[in-house]
Amino acid sequence: MIGTVLCYVLLPAARLLRALRDAFFTCRKNVLLAKSTSTQIEGIFAATRGKSVQEEQEALLQQWLEEGAGNLPASESAPAVGKVSATLTSDWLEGSELLMSSLSDLNSAPEVTWCAGQQLMELCALASSEPQEHAVTKLEKLPEEETVAVVGSAPWAAVVPQTDHQIAGCAPISVGGQHEDPAVLAWSLTGGAEMVPTEPPAWPVQDAVQFCPLLEEVPYHEILWRDWEDLSVQPCELASKNTPLFEFRVMSYNILAQDLVEQGHDLYLHCHPDILNWDYRLPNLLQEIQHWDPDVLCLQEVQENHYWEQLEPTFKKMGFACFYKRRTGRKTDGCAVCFKDSRFQLISVSPIEYFRPGLDVLNRDNVGLVLLLQPLLPEGLDLKAVSPLCVANTHVLFNPRRGDIKLAQMALLLAEIDKIAKTPEGSYYPVILCGDLNSVPDSPLYKFIRNGQLSYHGMPAWKVSGQEDFSEQLHSRKLVAPLWPCSLGVTDNCQYVTRCQPKKPGRHKYSRDFLLQFHFCDVACERPPQLVLLEGVTDAKPDRPAYWPKHAAIVNDPDLQPLIPRSSGVIQHGLNLTSVYSHFLPQRGRPEVTTMPMGLGATVDYIFYSAEPAENGSRGGRRLYRDGVLKLLGRLSLLSEDVLLMANGLPNPFCSSDHLCLLASFGLEVSSLREG
Repeated sequence: MIGTVLCYVLLPAARLLRALRDAFFTCRKNVLLAKSTSTQIEGIFAATRGKSVQEEQEALLQQWLEEGAGNLPASESAPAVGKVSATLTSDWLEGSELLMSSLSDLNSAPEVTWCAGQQLMELCALASSEPQEHAVTKLEKLPEEETVAVVGSAPWAAVVPQTDHQIAGCAPISVGGQHEDPAVLAWSLTGGAEMVPTEPPAWPVQDAVQFCPLLEEVPYHEILWRDWEDLSVQPCELASKNTPLFEFRVMSYNILAQDLVEQGHDLYLHCHPDILNWDYRLPNLLQEIQHWDPDVLCLQEVQENHYWEQLEPTFKKMGFACFYKRRTGRKTDGCAVCFKDSRFQLISVSPIEYFRPGLDVLNRDNVGLVLLLQPLLPEGLDLKAVSPLCVANTHVLFNPRRGDIKLAQMALLLAEIDKIAKTPEGSYYPVILCGDLNSVPDSPLYKFIRNGQLSYHGMPAWKVSGQEDFSEQLHSRKLVAPLWPCSLGVTDNCQYVTRCQPKKPGRHKYSRDFLLQFHFCDVACERPPQLVLLEGVTDAKPDRPAYWPKHAAIVNDPDLQPLIPRSSGVIQHGLNLTSVYSHFLPQRGRPEVTTMPMGLGATVDYIFYSAEPAENGSRGGRRLYRDGVLKLLGRLSLLSEDVLLMANGLPNPFCSSDHLCLLASFGLEVSSLREG
């Protein structure tokens, strides 16, 4: 990172007075001009310039020499000379005389010239190594326009104001176009790093008087660079390398609803207020989405009025067909799924509301969307040659203490996916599940989605998502089977009961052996509470004979699923989902993160996709998968916590959400075009 510093010309005593006067005047004028569109400022400064009398000038100079520049008001501690104009730090903007506006208001400022940090180091070394009288003697030998004066024992770094040419070793930075924001321009990925002022670093010379806050370059483009990982060539895929694929990209992005920003200011104290403004964030978000060019876009925390007034019209111009579901109750945000209508055709769309009146386990306003899309092939090819694609998007409850609600919401979503994605033959179309699940990797909820099964009975509710550790709290909520009542109409296999019923309910014909499988099921072996206790008669629990089939065999029989008692404390699904990301960065030895709440990195956003179980089953309780009809071809790498801390966390001037976007490239097998 190239450090820079804004420096000033310090002239001999005879000329210092005039320079200070002009510098103070120019600084205050430039700041107000840069931060306000008012045309009256020019007149005000034209009328007030030159009113300072000689006595006031001499008194001001004496104050500088005796007390040091650091005691002056913030509005007068940063003169700008000539054509030098700089974006000021947040400390400077606290003065009541400055007009606050968004960062984009600075686009009309002149060219900003920065001096390389190497010059500061040379000047400081000169001031600290040479005696004062020798330093002054040497400095007098410089050309007149480059003269530097050392007053007292305080070395002041200085640079000559440049007008029409570039300072040696310094790079001029043009501040944007007429309507573009600097942070938006950075997404072009072809320009230089974005330079944003941050808090001033420590002055490098001991006992030095800090003349002005130092502006430090923050190359967000370099710090937050994310590599594209090509996964299209895998050893296990060599056998099917000649299979033609329908390739497409999927993005999942929590874009941070503006209402939630305004309701949770305490979460964003590290951010400058201007970068939290929606007018600043919206162009950044749209530029990021447009740059990565996804074919399917799943968004969370989409504010309703912003969606209808700004996002949907813009997405339609970008070629997307859009669907939106607002959260229930008084919530103002929701989820959206958009897809390129040139690549997909809509078959069906199913919005999901998780709120169920009267159910404590489903009393929150979260929602989801499930779409079934038909990929569009080139003309002359039958659409049936490629399988339909099921895309689901959701935002699960945040509350770390209510894992029971998270599990119930996920069960409802999986039941809806089961209904939409199931084929007439009983198998499933490929599924892609996106969303902010508010659960960390390897948490019980994550394992349930990926491994297809979870034994939850007796589990502390806070443990489900793994977001926080409440183990030291007494009397914490525990999950009890059944997690939801039968009236919900969802089985422990995350399927709607109506979907599990036999196709011909009027013809229930079961053999004796079939019915005897339930003779020793869990419910049959439990003593009913209302049963009168009779010694030797009703106090005995039957033992399961060794030759009777185990309960697991019944669970795996689809014909018996509607009849399985719902008191086992185990939920499962059969979608065979695995994560696009590994959640660990081997090259850095650190975990991936997708968000930075309160400065702590965590992964809560995911893209799951359909795969096939590997032949060797599982390893360490983790189910192993291999690509099936739907193949993962690539992904946009995530970042680690330490990297995001270098960019002051999330949001920042470069990333306008408190979450990182997730992006993956997939390929669907085109069956009728297989060679050989």
